[in-house]
Amino acid sequence: MGDSPRLRILEMLSGQELCVTEIVQALDEKFSTVSQRLRLLRTEGLIARRRKGTHIFYGLADRHVADLIQNALAHAAELEATPAGLSEVRALTFDVFGTTVDWLSGVAAEGRRIGGLSGVDADWTRLAMAWRALYTPSMDRVRRGELPWTNFDRLHRMSLDQVLRDVGAEGFDPAARDELTQAWERLPAWPDSAPGLERLASRFTVATLSNGNRAQQTALVQFARLPFHRILSAEDFHHYKPDPEVYLGAASALGLEAGQVMMVASHKSDLRAAQAAGLRAAFVERPLEKGPGGGADLLPDPLSDVQATDFMDLADKLGC
Repeated sequence: MGDSPRLRILEMLSGQELCVTEIVQALDEKFSTVSQRLRLLRTEGLIARRRKGTHIFYGLADRHVADLIQNALAHAAELEATPAGLSEVRALTFDVFGTTVDWLSGVAAEGRRIGGLSGVDADWTRLAMAWRALYTPSMDRVRRGELPWTNFDRLHRMSLDQVLRDVGAEGFDPAARDELTQAWERLPAWPDSAPGLERLASRFTVATLSNGNRAQQTALVQFARLPFHRILSAEDFHHYKPDPEVYLGAASALGLEAGQVMMVASHKSDLRAAQAAGLRAAFVERPLEKGPGGGADLLPDPLSDVQATDFMDLADKLGC
């Protein structure tokens, strides 16, 4: 089946019988070469022959062989559509905040809603930006060992009080502050995320790979109706990205080698860390992640294996 001429013979015999002369003419090969190929295919049980008068006709052995041929042709078409060097990729792991969902508008909307219930007014977009700005410093304290392992929700709750002071929105009681922390579970997906994931999931295992903790990610995926096959979290490995343990742990959890996994993100630093751990990389541009002119990473990203404008474009680039 790995031999192209033999596969072509099998394709020619799908749904019809042909004599040797017809096959020789179609392949433009010597009679002896075609005869040898036919003998091998008969030995492998893939074709049968019958005599009609002075001619011998060949056809597929049975319908199971026909199904096998169709699957082989479909697989060959997929490989042809895959960018060079990426045919080994079996799974895509996705950054979530910013890449898959719009954290800025989502957190601002929840702040506005909960603030209205609590009689608190503020610049909610500024609050979202300030809160997000403490995200990496908070994780770095864990990565440096200044804090024991502390999950995403707890880090956000710890930093919220400082953010509320900074933006002059301290009127929230403890219960409202806890509810505001859950804003990170109620973020809208970018419009292309769900349909793009559906297409990508037809060919690859699609999984989250976020610094968000497992419970938070599960709630967010359900809220945003994102068709992921698997939820993988930094919490699973007690490390935060960009530690290599996260990327290598994800590959192991998927039962794959690092090079069989492609990290998808709108943050170039995430992709560089994934590549350093042996994963492939796909950059997806999200120009409005931080608002208009907010400084989001933009195309091009020539160091990535694939560059895309959104998830639908990524599906096109990967032949889905």
